Amino acid sequence: MERPILQPRFKNSPHFKDFWEKGNGKQLIEFSGAEISFKDFGKFAAYFYHVDEIGDQVVKDVYLTKKFHEASREIEHYIRNGVLQDDNVPESVKKLFIETQRKPEWLNDDLLKSGAELCMRSGLDALISLRDYCLIGGYDYAYLNKPLIVTEALKKGAVKRLSETLDFWVNATRYNALEIHSKGYEFAIKTRLIHSYARLSIKKHYQNWDTENWGEPINSWDMMATYIGFSLVFLHSLQKLGNTFSKEEELGIFHLWKYVGYLLGIPESLLPDNKKQATEYFYLWTAIQPPSDKDSALLAHSLLNESLENPILKFKFQRKNLRYLHICCTWYLLDDEVCKRLSIPDVSNKNAFPVVKKMINKVYNTLISRNTRIEAGNKKHLKVLEDYLRITAASNFH
Repeated sequence: MERPILQPRFKNSPHFKDFWEKGNGKQLIEFSGAEISFKDFGKFAAYFYHVDEIGDQVVKDVYLTKKFHEASREIEHYIRNGVLQDDNVPESVKKLFIETQRKPEWLNDDLLKSGAELCMRSGLDALISLRDYCLIGGYDYAYLNKPLIVTEALKKGAVKRLSETLDFWVNATRYNALEIHSKGYEFAIKTRLIHSYARLSIKKHYQNWDTENWGEPINSWDMMATYIGFSLVFLHSLQKLGNTFSKEEELGIFHLWKYVGYLLGIPESLLPDNKKQATEYFYLWTAIQPPSDKDSALLAHSLLNESLENPILKFKFQRKNLRYLHICCTWYLLDDEVCKRLSIPDVSNKNAFPVVKKMINKVYNTLISRNTRIEAGNKKHLKVLEDYLRITAASNFH
């Protein structure tokens, strides 16, 4: 079936104009020096209907031919031990692993290290940024969320979803995490195959999937936008919270996520090298996304209420307080219009916490050495991750 050529269909919509002319989009342009236009729209549009065919074929050849736990064990064996050209494995497996075991020529270990260091030294601000800007801000893009909705991610609960995102992010952003066979590399390959598995499942079981409007499930262009969340949006959030970073660290973040994106099977032409490119790419993608719908608001509320459901904090008043602080950060980091669309509750003194946080960061970043901050941030991340993994393991057990 011939598809109509995709157009930047929402470029004249109020939500698009507000974001890029008054809101965070305007700030991103100022932050990055981006030159926005639709001249390259056609180069990107085709990726809305493009998927990771290699990953899909591995799922068909391995996961759909045996029991799930056997398939998972087999893939883990390939991740840990590697695959050689003459191994007796399916052709798709050979293709995936030989491609991801070969480091691209552009890969720069110094930049990977700088990116990892910025993630670690940002400490709890990194986690606030991921949750209260990158994740919840992404919910404002209605079509981007459709795979989450149709695979019933809401029923799985926000604690589990958050714990999976955190597990992936922490393990991909430590020193040497992305070396072949290391933990970050393992997470990237497994995540790639989870995406393929979910995509094949949606195409098989969900007859009402609207490909023309929503794109292919978990398509390459949506994947690009998600990873721009981990780089550009993340950096912008850190800056809003009063953090500073060197040019090297900034380029390091983009390089780190470019490589993760490469391992995940995102086409290289969609992976930006710097904030200017990232903003220009993001601008084009947002023109095909409508504003949040009722599903978006449900996802946002599920994330906000995660603090109340989460047993990491012992007392109810602590959990309510944590939810309040996340709501304050969400209002501070996101546009007011986005918060209203997502029905984020309006709370009193909502700017007090982020403004105080910003002042503390400026002092902390001046007085404490960079290496001490990297070490302390790494410990905080590992502690939060350990807490999340403990409670999700306990809930799975019950």
